[in-house]
Amino acid sequence: MKDKQNELVTSVIKDFKERQEARRPLELNWRLNMNFVIGNQYAEISPRGDIEERGKQYFWQSREVYNHIAPILETRLSKLAKVKAKATVRPQTNDDGDISSAKLATKLLNAVEEENNFSGLMSSANTWSEITGSAFYKIVWDGEKGKALDADATLKEGDVAISVCSPFEIFPEDLAVAEIEKQPSIMHAKVMTVDDVKTLWGIDVDGSEIGVFTFDNTDSAGGFGYTATVPRFVSEKKDNSVLVIEKYSKPTSEYPNGRLIIIAGDALVFDGDLPFVNGEEKTRTYPFAKQHCLDNLGSFFGSSVVERIIPVQRAYNTVKNRKHEFMNRIAMGVLAVEDGSVDTDNLEEEGLSPGKVLIYRQGSTPPMMMNAGQVPSEFSREEEKLLNEFVMISGVSEVTTYSQVPANVSSGTAISLLLEQDDTRISLTADSIREAVRKIGKHIIRLYKQYAKTERIMRVAGDNGEIEITEFKASALNSEDIVFDTVNEIEDNISTRRAMVYDLLKLGLFTDESGVMSNRTRGKLFEILGFGNWENGRDLDEAHISKAMRENLLLENEAVTPDVVDDHKTHIVEHTKLAISQRCGNSPEFYERVLRHITAHREFSTLDADVSELERKMEEL
Repeated sequence: MKDKQNELVTSVIKDFKERQEARRPLELNWRLNMNFVIGNQYAEISPRGDIEERGKQYFWQSREVYNHIAPILETRLSKLAKVKAKATVRPQTNDDGDISSAKLATKLLNAVEEENNFSGLMSSANTWSEITGSAFYKIVWDGEKGKALDADATLKEGDVAISVCSPFEIFPEDLAVAEIEKQPSIMHAKVMTVDDVKTLWGIDVDGSEIGVFTFDNTDSAGGFGYTATVPRFVSEKKDNSVLVIEKYSKPTSEYPNGRLIIIAGDALVFDGDLPFVNGEEKTRTYPFAKQHCLDNLGSFFGSSVVERIIPVQRAYNTVKNRKHEFMNRIAMGVLAVEDGSVDTDNLEEEGLSPGKVLIYRQGSTPPMMMNAGQVPSEFSREEEKLLNEFVMISGVSEVTTYSQVPANVSSGTAISLLLEQDDTRISLTADSIREAVRKIGKHIIRLYKQYAKTERIMRVAGDNGEIEITEFKASALNSEDIVFDTVNEIEDNISTRRAMVYDLLKLGLFTDESGVMSNRTRGKLFEILGFGNWENGRDLDEAHISKAMRENLLLENEAVTPDVVDDHKTHIVEHTKLAISQRCGNSPEFYERVLRHITAHREFSTLDADVSELERKMEEL
């Protein structure tokens, strides 16, 4: 048994090294991108397969860095921050059961995202994606989270845990397969301290200093990875740590539930089925979702805008530095001195300061300034061309980068078109983020369906933004019939949405034949306009609608008597929708109960109208 475990550990480590070697060129590009973002822009990939700094050709050369990559990156990240992490769940039918299930799933997603600080996770993932081209989310069920089930808090009900994985940690089996689900296997490598390994799996392993990104082991006994020297950007290393490898394999005929192997250092800590039923049709798959900056055709990893800008940034630095060298030569001057005519050591040390008394040998030619000429105009023209190339390649114009309008643009329509072009270029990345959010939402719902078998209580945000306590279990969720949807916030902002709603209001599209707007429509409009709980009357309208929907669920099994305090008109609308639905039509008894309930509401409504008419007449008298 021990020999088989050692053989399995050896095979996994060998497989990891092969994947690491196959991915080496990509890692070098990622690390080069990171160096350029932080300003180490004289780094390059050396022939020996490392990131090294290129030295000066002459001691007097200017080697300043004029970093345009960082502000472009910050601008793109600020635009991508508008893509919200909220996913809505839409029912496929209008039945109250599907509607309630969809609302519950939406609230559950929002609660899980809030619990995991998903906005912060998205910010981290966007940064990784913009610099390296790819970022990954890991969605698992953590048994240590959630409410305690015993007095000692040793047993908890568990909850969903979401984390961000850098592309350095993900090792696919086939780099040419783009989709995660189609990969034969995926490795997740990470560095953990020996104390964490002891806490999680209860085993003792020998630790050493491990590189967080490169996974290199400075101790020759480890043998993982390779040692890399990065100027001004030093990969973080952890002391007393080990490399933990999680190998996920998709289901096969030999392993119908897939296989998960976890190795910490040189010890096998787990070998079994894939733990999560998180795939389509209740299958087991990998607990990962990815997003790209730009899709790279026929590649698992995406490409980055930073990678495209690096040649332009290098050329720009060169032009600016050569231009400044010319200007320094003009300002400082170049002296021509006859050999032996002056004290050259003094002249080199002090130069030609104002008021300096220059003593030269009698009969010799006095020192003279050579004509340095003027800065060639080609430098300025090339500088302008490179600035335009920054805009063309990055898709970020000077309107958003420099927060100013171009000098030759004065029309408001032209400015709007420039902003729209910026949004169009970055919308490809925004679509990738929304697709990642959609897949994460599916993972969350399916994990709850697998583990939330008993009644659970969760604090969620209600329709009006207030905190509600919701009780549910897995049977109330239906992930297979749910569509995850997000809004394109980059192109559809709150200002354009409000302007559109105001135009539709002027056309009278939200009122009935008599020109009256229903309470529910009014509440929906406030929600669309972003006012949320702005109007107190909307609270009452939403409360009546929620109560009517709860009564619809009760009517399926029992008769329900209307209350005097009900808004009968609102209740009649909700119950009528139920009466004409297919769900109600399949059961004559159910249909009869709904009709009797609607009739009771109409009687109450008529009685209220009679009382109001009597009160009006009394006031007239």
